[in-house]
Amino acid sequence: MNETLKVLESRRSCRKFVAGKMPSEDELKAVVRAGTFAPSGRGMQPVKILVVTNKDLRDRISAENAKILGREGFDPFYGAPAVLVVVADKSAATHVYDGSLVAGNLLNAAESLGLGGIWIHRAKEEFDSEFGKKILSDLGIEGDYEGIAHIALGYPEEGGKAPAAPRKENVYWVR
Repeated sequence: MNETLKVLESRRSCRKFVAGKMPSEDELKAVVRAGTFAPSGRGMQPVKILVVTNKDLRDRISAENAKILGREGFDPFYGAPAVLVVVADKSAATHVYDGSLVAGNLLNAAESLGLGGIWIHRAKEEFDSEFGKKILSDLGIEGDYEGIAHIALGYPEEGGKAPAAPRKENVYWVR
């Protein structure tokens, strides 16, 4: 089996990260680069990736996400030191699909480098709020963007979850 298929079959969500161990800048750049190669409708590339390694901003985003979840005091990013936030320009009809493909590429690239990652929801609610709009404004990002995903990244602790067997009943062959 080729390496790409091995990565796709072995990737699992990571909920236990090595505390305080940030992925290297080269690893983060490689993961982000893979995200930028995701397909997009009509080649519009309406997706932006916010690479959050600043602990203060990461913690504020985590707190806002927990508030939306209704679990204040909980870290929805499970202690991951880096968070990649995927947002997409709403003017592109395919923005949600395009952002989802970027998120998938980010997760698979992280796995290929030995990093743990997990997709965390509620980015839509965050970036529909003044909280998220201010983050984009502070970065000089103009326009109407929808939050698609947070990809929490770090080094996984040992003993991750074993791959689940795929459900055969989810595949239908039409010949």
